Amino acid sequence: MASLLDDIKKSLGKIDGVWNEKKGVWIFSAIIAERKAFLSKKKLTYSMKMKIEDTTKVVNFSEMLAEVGSGFSTGGDLDSGFGFKTETYNTMGGARQGTIEEQSKQFGKEFTYQFDYGEIRTIVKGMVEQAGYQFEYQILPVK
Repeated sequence: MASLLDDIKKSLGKIDGVWNEKKGVWIFSAIIAERKAFLSKKKLTYSMKMKIEDTTKVVNFSEMLAEVGSGFSTGGDLDSGFGFKTETYNTMGGARQGTIEEQSKQFGKEFTYQFDYGEIRTIVKGMVEQAGYQFEYQILPVK
């Protein structure tokens, strides 16, 4: 008999991504957009985390979009025409948060992509509920 995790993995098999497990939390990540320019590269990655609690029949679920970039950016403040862009934020109050819809609007200004992250949430939630578990969506990452 297949487990709930096996069923979820199988149903998301059509989406090109990678599964990892760390301390009982399952992580699925997929690169959904990539931009390459002269000496720089940026990737937009969707990641989903879930923890299946068999004793309480609860599945904790979170998702996010993350941008990773490397290389030089043009039009910086340096005389050579190259510079670096840095983003900082204070983590004393906790992690950055917001719904994935808010994140998608933010990244939509810079990337063009057609990735339906809502489909993943709907598939996972349907399978979780069909198996008799409770689906709990979290804004902050599942730990």
